[in-house]
Amino acid sequence: MDLSSISPILLVASIMVSATPIMLAAIGELVVEKSGTLNLGVEGMMITGAVVGFAAAVNTTSPLVGFAAAAGAGALLSLVFAILTQYLLSNQVATGLGLTLAGLGLSALLGKPYEGIKSPTLPKLDLGPLSDIPGLGTMFFKHDIMVYLSILLVIAVWAFLKYTRAGLILRAVGESHDSAHALGYKVVRVRMLAILFGGACAGLGGAYLSLVRVPQWTEGMTAGAGWIALAIVVFASWRPWRIMVGAYLFGGITVLQLNLQAAGVKVPVALLSASPYLVTILVLVIISARGAHGAPASLGRSFHASN
Repeated sequence: MDLSSISPILLVASIMVSATPIMLAAIGELVVEKSGTLNLGVEGMMITGAVVGFAAAVNTTSPLVGFAAAAGAGALLSLVFAILTQYLLSNQVATGLGLTLAGLGLSALLGKPYEGIKSPTLPKLDLGPLSDIPGLGTMFFKHDIMVYLSILLVIAVWAFLKYTRAGLILRAVGESHDSAHALGYKVVRVRMLAILFGGACAGLGGAYLSLVRVPQWTEGMTAGAGWIALAIVVFASWRPWRIMVGAYLFGGITVLQLNLQAAGVKVPVALLSASPYLVTILVLVIISARGAHGAPASLGRSFHASN
C-alpha cells in the first residue's frame, strides 16, 4: 500500500470532473420536483443523452453538437413523461420507472454501432493567469467548459427560484397546485416546462459521461448516476446550493475509492466500489431519521383543473 502515490491536487481536479454529470442531472431534477412533479426517469434520460450525444459528436466531430443533441434527446424523452403524467394523469412513479427502462433499452439499441469508438472531447479552457497558479490552477482552473457551466447552472437556478416572479410561481405550483390554479397560474404549463428543463439537464449529464469523463460509449455506462442524482435532491432538502455539496461529496468518494484501489489498500475491491452508494444510502437514512425534509407539499400529486 502506497498512499503517497495519491496526489491531493489531482484528486481535487478529478472530483470536479466526477461531480459534474451528477450535478447537472440533480439540479434539473430539483427544478422538476420544485414544480410538484416526481420524475424517477433520470437514469433513462441520462443514458439516452449519453448515447445520442456520443453519436452526434462522432458523426459531426463536434462535442458541442453532441451536448446539444443530448440535451434535446433528454428533453424529448421527458416530454413523453410530461404528456403521460400531466395530460393523461398516469402515475408518476410508475411512469418514471418505465421511462428509465425505456431509456436503458433504447440506448443499448442505438449504441451498438458505436462500441469501441473514441469520441471527440471538450478541450480544457485557458483561463490565463488563473490556470498558471501553482496547485490551485490545476485543481480549479484547468477544466472544460461544462464543469464551469454546471456551477453556473446551480447559481442560476438558485437566483431564479429566489428572486424571479417565474421562480415564485414554480414554487407556488409545487407547494399547492390548487391554490396556484385558483390564482390563475397555468399549473400544467409550468410543470411541463420544468420537466423539459430537467430532461435537458439529465441529457447533458449523460453526454458528459460519454464525451468527457469516459470519451467512449459503453452500454449501461451511467451505472446508477441518475438514481444518485435523485438521492442528492433529497440530501439537499430541495435547495440548489446543497446540490453542489452533495454532488462533490459523491464525486469525492467515487474518485477516492478509485485512488485507494490504485494505491493497493487492503480492502475488498467490491466494498470500495460500492462505497459511494453505501455512503449515499447512509446519508439518506440519517436525513430520514432526523426528519429533515423540505419537499414541496404537492410533490408527486397529479393535478386536474376540475379539482
